[in-house]
Amino acid sequence: MKTPLRIAILECDTPLPDVKKKYGGYGPIFKTLLEKGADALQRPDISSKTGLETTYFDVVTKQEYPNVDDIDAVLLTGSSYAKKQEHNSFDNDEWILKLVTFTEQLLKQNRVRVIGVCYGHQIVGRALQAPVGRSDKGWETSVALVKLTEKGQDLFGKDIMSIHQMHQDVVYQYPPHVEHLGHSPRCDVQGMYKKNSLITVQGHPEFNEEIMRELLEARHSQGIFGDDVYKDGMKRVANHHDGVMVASAFLKFLLED
Repeated sequence: MKTPLRIAILECDTPLPDVKKKYGGYGPIFKTLLEKGADALQRPDISSKTGLETTYFDVVTKQEYPNVDDIDAVLLTGSSYAKKQEHNSFDNDEWILKLVTFTEQLLKQNRVRVIGVCYGHQIVGRALQAPVGRSDKGWETSVALVKLTEKGQDLFGKDIMSIHQMHQDVVYQYPPHVEHLGHSPRCDVQGMYKKNSLITVQGHPEFNEEIMRELLEARHSQGIFGDDVYKDGMKRVANHHDGVMVASAFLKFLLED
């Protein structure tokens, strides 16, 4: 795929108020991450200054979507962290069904590529008919380690990936015809890949320590997290994470022939 890369970011939620005030919505947060990933590639055709065009679409409230003729890729964001009300990837709300249908349509064509992050990863799994639901292993939070498969190592350039997590829903098993990218003790399906079609991760490359602290504190104060889950997450919140590396891998996936 040639630059400029035209990436439509499908915003599946709104950040917490303090996070939104400082960083903007998830569209701007991912734009910043992709720009950092582009700079890390050190290529003449793509950087934070050139070769990237991002647009944002509210698929929850406005249920707005891009014209696929005007884009090269979509990125489905995470969801449901700013509210006590859950947005479950396996629910049948109107906006969720519309998102699943749109994703299904994208995965049946061969030009526009799909990137899924956390909730977006689960939506891609659902669109591919994989079972999605609540994990019996509980919440996976804060910076966690993901053991990568051979393909995951090839894409991300290391054996073990450190990435922020915030989920209790999972893709239970890999759908047919995708390559497995990794697993963790709490989640067997940590990423999916199909050349020139899709790449997903269950974790949150776009989060940083500050955003994760806000989320942990909010969910603890709401009673969603007990003291044990909260304290465990806070112990790891400042650990190194590979968010920029993941963003670079997303862009390499888009750039590959």
